[in-house]
Amino acid sequence: MNHPSRLKMALIHAGLTLLCMATLYPVLWVVKMALSPTDGLALTANPFPETVTFEHFRQVLSGTDAAGRWVFGRQLLASIVVSGATTMVGLTLAVSAAYALSRFRFPGKDGGMQALLITQMFPATLMMVPIYSILQKLHLLDSLSGLVLVYATTALPFCIWNLKGYFDTLPRELEEAAVMDGASTFQVFIRVVLPLARPALAVTALFSFMTAWNEFILAATLLNDPSRFTLPVALQRYVGEHKVEWGKFAAGALIVSAPVMALFFALQKHLVGGLTAGGVKG
Repeated sequence: MNHPSRLKMALIHAGLTLLCMATLYPVLWVVKMALSPTDGLALTANPFPETVTFEHFRQVLSGTDAAGRWVFGRQLLASIVVSGATTMVGLTLAVSAAYALSRFRFPGKDGGMQALLITQMFPATLMMVPIYSILQKLHLLDSLSGLVLVYATTALPFCIWNLKGYFDTLPRELEEAAVMDGASTFQVFIRVVLPLARPALAVTALFSFMTAWNEFILAATLLNDPSRFTLPVALQRYVGEHKVEWGKFAAGALIVSAPVMALFFALQKHLVGGLTAGGVKG
């Protein structure tokens, strides 16, 4: 490698290093607030704590309500139930709908695809009043099942489009060969298509889980019982009208982020293939 090429690579690496430092700086600030003994917001440029303590994590994890119940445990369970159920319901409905839209021709197919795309133009908060009214008539307000219903419904359009794009890339010859061997349409779908679609399924499942795990506004509006709060809603109690408990808020934010980061690491080998192939439209 000649001298200009080495200089160019050095400049690229230096630029990438600066970019990584700028990206990680806010994260280091959150870690600093979580590990610092004070609850205030230190106005210093240093992103590293002078004194390390895990007291904020202990207070967040061991908090109890007036009845002595472990609040964080109940809220963690609520988040896991809501996110897991949303993922299962959304993925089950999306995978069947996406396969039908990819492989079959029927009246209203194009209009249905456009309608799904149009729904992505409007945020869920725009439908807050009708959602609240519907759940109230169904007696699902302040319930985890009602929240799962709302989350699964709002996540479906993206999930269907992503899976449909991936199914379009799968060769039909594999399915035709399975049919010639005597497999039914259902068997082809279960034994041939779904195993090949694992990257797209991983991306779609992760998106559904993240949508439910991180959502705040709908959960804060539809849930009233603190024991049913999901973790993002639970973090709100550290932000008061006159005071913000920055240490506990930062510690809670890191705890809430941990499961999503773990899922990213677990599914990372599927993510690139699923996202790139899902972007191809047939």
